[in-house]
Amino acid sequence: MSATTASAIEKETMARVSRRLIPFLILCYFIAYLDRVNVGFAALEMNRDLGLSPTVYAWGAGVFFLAYFLFEVPSNVILEKVGARRWIARIMFTWGLLSGCMAFVVGPWSLYSVRALLGIAEAGFFPGIILYLTYWFPAAYRARIVGSFMVAIPVSTVIGAPVSGMLLGLDGLAGLAGWQWLFIIEALPALLLSVVVLTFLTDRPSEAEWLRPDQRQWLARTLEEERRTKESVVHFTLGQALRNPRVIGLGFVYFGIVASNYGLSFWLPQIVKGFGLSNVATGFVTALPYLFGAVAMVLWGRHSDRKGERVWHTAGAAFVAAIGLGAGALGVSPVVTMALLCFAALGIFGALPPFWTLPTALLSGTAAAGGIALINSIGNLSGFVGPYAVGWVREATGSFPLALLVLAALPMAAGFLVLAMGHDPALEQPRRKPVPAE
Repeated sequence: MSATTASAIEKETMARVSRRLIPFLILCYFIAYLDRVNVGFAALEMNRDLGLSPTVYAWGAGVFFLAYFLFEVPSNVILEKVGARRWIARIMFTWGLLSGCMAFVVGPWSLYSVRALLGIAEAGFFPGIILYLTYWFPAAYRARIVGSFMVAIPVSTVIGAPVSGMLLGLDGLAGLAGWQWLFIIEALPALLLSVVVLTFLTDRPSEAEWLRPDQRQWLARTLEEERRTKESVVHFTLGQALRNPRVIGLGFVYFGIVASNYGLSFWLPQIVKGFGLSNVATGFVTALPYLFGAVAMVLWGRHSDRKGERVWHTAGAAFVAAIGLGAGALGVSPVVTMALLCFAALGIFGALPPFWTLPTALLSGTAAAGGIALINSIGNLSGFVGPYAVGWVREATGSFPLALLVLAALPMAAGFLVLAMGHDPALEQPRRKPVPAE
């Protein structure tokens, strides 16, 4: 096969795979993240109706992530064994049911229980998708692809925040509060999509009848060559991956990055509401930082792929997040505060695409399933720590700005940690030779 022909097949294949998988996975993750953070909007009325203090709400928001942490690795190992199609469908169905059950909590303990069960149900979804993407996309494409997929995080708030604000306006319909309608209505898409996943997703390139035979062959051979190249440098068993200092270190880097996101997402509606806005206006203003974050994810991920560099792209974005949050703690005015939080969002979300190329370059097979899940589970413990720290500081001091300063320290530490760990260019962006046809 000539280099020109191989290049044409590569371009056609990756375009077709991207068109087939990425929009649908974005939609699934959009629904997942909407269900995860809608508790932040529900809190505008739920806390008052149920008599929840800021600390109790923070525990309720965060206990999801404790349960998520415990079940993340086994869930992802099961996905690697039984296939993404069936396991992701199972995850979406159970989390849809439990997200709807949030409408019927009556106090602290029922809140804690349903949120914990929701964490168990959703465990494995995000790392499962990251693992699934490695089955379809060579390393040179992964930062932009992860950025495109994870753009669902900020987009879920750009779209979901105004929608959630409007759903709160259904207060009193059929005897239910607005926050109850929010949980019920936003749970329905997950239940519907769980059925679509079973018919739409394809587990591996070798099973993709929607690709031409030469495209399936090119993709399978290219991914296999990368796997062999990677394992010739380093090859982990599942147990070795779970104990490896670099894998654990990447978990703490991720912890620092996403702590700022979760701390912000669970409390930003209340920060904005404190500016004196209505629920609907709060939804639109809350969406602004996430709009900037969506743009940053796509552009910074593409830039990382073009340069073939991951560590500085991750660290630089983390530093931007820390500066934005720290400056936002000054609380000069609502307009300045929101501008700085938009700046912070550039870093928070921009760090994610290059970051996720680091573990996927290091791990393969079952070790990748377990290692990626471990990194994500360590990182998502910040979903407990971040919201709880904000709630504790706010209750102790009555100050949201001071809580932002606490959050700023975490991505700053993450940036320094990933720089200290360094990188291996051979693993981060392996050079690929054209794959000959049989």
